[in-house]
Amino acid sequence: MASLGGNLMPFGIDVQPLYAGMTIAILGGIYISRLVPKSEGKNGDSPGLLKSFFLFFWSCFIKPHTGDSKGTQQDALESFYKKQAGAYDATRKVLLRGREDMLNLVASQLKAKPSTPGQADKGRIWIDIGGGTGFNIEAMSQFVNVPEFFSSVYLVDFSPSLCEVARKRFDKLGWTNVTVVCEDARKFRLEDYEPGVPAVKNPLRSPALSYFTQQRPDHGGADLVTMSYSLSMIPDYYSVVDSVTSLLSPHGIMGVVDFYVQNQVDFSFRNFTGGIVDRHINFLSRNFWRAWFDLDRVGLEPSRRDYLEYKYGTVLNINARNHALGSIPYYIWVGCHKKPFSPSSLPHEILERIDALATESPYLHPANQGDALTRAIERSAPEIRSKAFVTAMSNLSANLPLPSFFYQNHHWRIYYDDQLQKHRQFNDEYIYAFTWEDTRVDERLLNLGPEDKVIAITSAGDNILSYLTQSPARVHAVDLNPTQNHLLELKAAAYTALEYEDFWKIFGDGKHPQFRDILISKLSPHLSSRAFQYWLKNVHVFQSTGGYGLYDTGGSRHAIRVFRWVARVFGLQTVVKQMLEAKTLNEQREIWRHKIRPALLSTVVCNLVVAQESFLWAALGVPKNQLAMIEADHAQSDAVRGPNPKAKNTRSHAIWHYMVNTLDPVAEETHIATDNPYYYVCLAGKFSRQCHPDYLSARSHAKLSRPGALDGLRIHTDELEEVISRIMPGTLTVAVIMDSMDWFDNGSHAAAAQVTKLNRALKMGGRVLLRSSALVPWYTEVFKSHGFTAKRHGGRIDGACIDRVNMYASCWICTKTENLPPPTPEMDQIGGSEITSLTL
Repeated sequence: MASLGGNLMPFGIDVQPLYAGMTIAILGGIYISRLVPKSEGKNGDSPGLLKSFFLFFWSCFIKPHTGDSKGTQQDALESFYKKQAGAYDATRKVLLRGREDMLNLVASQLKAKPSTPGQADKGRIWIDIGGGTGFNIEAMSQFVNVPEFFSSVYLVDFSPSLCEVARKRFDKLGWTNVTVVCEDARKFRLEDYEPGVPAVKNPLRSPALSYFTQQRPDHGGADLVTMSYSLSMIPDYYSVVDSVTSLLSPHGIMGVVDFYVQNQVDFSFRNFTGGIVDRHINFLSRNFWRAWFDLDRVGLEPSRRDYLEYKYGTVLNINARNHALGSIPYYIWVGCHKKPFSPSSLPHEILERIDALATESPYLHPANQGDALTRAIERSAPEIRSKAFVTAMSNLSANLPLPSFFYQNHHWRIYYDDQLQKHRQFNDEYIYAFTWEDTRVDERLLNLGPEDKVIAITSAGDNILSYLTQSPARVHAVDLNPTQNHLLELKAAAYTALEYEDFWKIFGDGKHPQFRDILISKLSPHLSSRAFQYWLKNVHVFQSTGGYGLYDTGGSRHAIRVFRWVARVFGLQTVVKQMLEAKTLNEQREIWRHKIRPALLSTVVCNLVVAQESFLWAALGVPKNQLAMIEADHAQSDAVRGPNPKAKNTRSHAIWHYMVNTLDPVAEETHIATDNPYYYVCLAGKFSRQCHPDYLSARSHAKLSRPGALDGLRIHTDELEEVISRIMPGTLTVAVIMDSMDWFDNGSHAAAAQVTKLNRALKMGGRVLLRSSALVPWYTEVFKSHGFTAKRHGGRIDGACIDRVNMYASCWICTKTENLPPPTPEMDQIGGSEITSLTL
């Protein structure tokens, strides 16, 4: 656990940077000194406040550390650390941020992994490379009982002075399972210290033989290897990074925290880094911090982190800044072996299985068990392959690690390229924090069984989870917006890792004061790296002391805030509370008719706010084509063309009547306080124990938190038709496309192409559930002409309330009755560009 190395500036360098650095160091030292303990340690091991500061300042910024005539790395390290070893921990607390987070993450990974055969007998082994004074090992006790959780812990460091401090630390703690090894990490061999670890079978006979013969195994016996601010201090870091391969067990975890600087040009085209949130460092910071740390032989060049990510598979990573000391960039990386190890499958067979789960291929193990890449090239007929498989094969052929999705503990999330503009267009924001489709109606219409294979648009994931409670064979969730899928991933991870009360606080109340800690310690092993990075950056969503939490976020928050604004302007806050507490439906009706409706459905609000196209898109996700369908229905309605017309054929009148037909039936026919969570959350900013979606019930939590309950979930970040086109023909039984086809241009070829692909993916009798803003959407005829029958199961006619949301004018089920001929390549190429987004 090394940090700033010695001041090794050559003579002749310009002294002005040194003076500037000394000024910064003095101010930083004073700041640090205020945070360190103000008393002497026992037996004089830890210097006091002032002495600690001066030792730190003298050793880091004034005293030269060229070592003696030997000129070795150990000699230089000892020259730097010997005088300040006792004050090391006190003076590094503010500087070395992220150490506890890294330990928490790797401990969580270890606890989440199922025990391998025989592990209960041998226990776990941890190697801390560059462990220094042993701070990491003692700090790990915040997360696990170190003497009981690990059978053996090895601290490996090259500084005798720091190792001596570590020995005293563990003698004092009485931890007999910790061994301090003062040795070059490149030469450390676990078999030299650990009984039961097989030694090298053919000992080396000469240096020449050692160079040309690979003597170390592909993996070792350590369950955990960590490096805390030591990789940047090791000159020959390649050999140390390489050596970890033979130390780490097949299913072991590696954790690294260190300083870094990097330009997005270096990593923007890599698909194996686990995400690039906040990774880029701007030009000035990049050059300043690299030059500053270089004076003390701390290497911030990008190649250290690059080689680490090339050599191993990435599980999770974090890019952060130490804002207490000038926003110094640091990263946390959690990884595993680059090669997938499995006692029963070769790496290419693992990829085949994952690909089959993504495409619904019935052939989990092809008859030809040769190399998957070779078979793909040799076959003359085109194969149906997921993008995940294609990318994995591309990486393997280039000797690169697989994308981080392949190294996750769950294979819920399917690989996607997060740098494509079609994903970046959403600016890292979801539209919906909760789903606007009535799960009760879906359940009644679909009646899913154990043989069903469902594909559905993700939205906020509520309906996806509702389908999973019915135990279908598979549910494919699809959304073009990555953050909508991040939200679904978070819910899936919460089912897997949290007790019901914590689950309720996060998604019922929408707030949890310990969300960050829960995210790292419990949820992180069950999230993909990109979803984890997203929620770590947005912990304020759940942890902010003000506001409404989760349900005041996303694009749809604008619509909810408009209602709150109307309530304030018209003095309705108390009335809204009364409506949420209404005991009966009659009481609710009276409040609606006489107090809320006159304000909310006033023409002033409609004309100034709701009828604006920008508001409809930003707040409600209503695109121009859907808006045109609403206007077209209005133009043909009795309100405009009847014997006693009540409205004009204008957009504002169309939107006002659409709102009336939506909200009046809801307020008149559904009891919001107890049985309409969709409007309850809009009014209250959270759900209640009496009124919430199905997925938030204790019953659903008990079912979906069982081991393996979510194994059938696959989360695709792509266009709906892209996913459908890669599904094995005739395998799906249900497709839930919400109102996505409202987004197509009327009569577009893209709509026909998508219906054709749905026909190909669905088995005979398969059903498509859709909702529309039109009573009779134009594309029902497209379904009928492409092998489907279409039946409306709900329509807002004569004030009908078709479900508890009532946001759509109609609900349809289209049933496949005919197989279409295989589509030609030309048909496959039609469409796609005519639709801007499928995020709902």
